[in-house]
Amino acid sequence: MKLASSLLTGVALAGILTVWDVPLQAVNPSLVRASAEEMKDATGLTAQQKIDMLIKNKGKFGSGDQLRRFFFGDLEPIAVQPGGAGMVVNLYNKANNVTIAYCATYDVVVAVQKGKVNKFAASEVK
Repeated sequence: MKLASSLLTGVALAGILTVWDVPLQAVNPSLVRASAEEMKDATGLTAQQKIDMLIKNKGKFGSGDQLRRFFFGDLEPIAVQPGGAGMVVNLYNKANNVTIAYCATYDVVVAVQKGKVNKFAASEVK
């Protein structure tokens, strides 16, 4: 009987904690999502600040890591073109309307441009 009682108590507590999040968001309006431009993540950077950082670090070691960390799951491959040390993949971020050329051989970002770009100039992705 004691086991059933403690199991029931555990399930009840889990249910209360799950429902507790709703009133918390109503009380604290800062938990409501901001616009995509204003939204910051754990890094504390806006989307535009992340894009600017990628532009600043393009061609440098570690820019591929930044790309994956900043836009994990948000990039759509739209084209492949010669460049870098073989082929470069053009990745499009729909949320920010930006295309990023990525060289997987050296794990670096080689070009960043606003809009959906299927092919960068050869001088940009060398």
